[in-house]
Amino acid sequence: MKTVNEAKTIDGVVDPKHEIEIVCAHCGYDLDESELAADTCSNCGATLSLRQNTTIYATSVPSAKGDASL
Repeated sequence: MKTVNEAKTIDGVVDPKHEIEIVCAHCGYDLDESELAADTCSNCGATLSLRQNTTIYATSVPSAKGDASL
């Protein structure tokens, strides 16, 4: 199951865009919400053990300050 949370600003602080993917730790099968409630993986039949992958995107780059001359 993959959820995508778009970037948003909360009280002046940027919460960056991020994706969370939950898969079976044994076989890597992409699970949906109904399968998460089960005790076994519907793909490999193993007792359900989860692995979570998180991807965070940089949404802005702060301005650079300083002297570029050497």
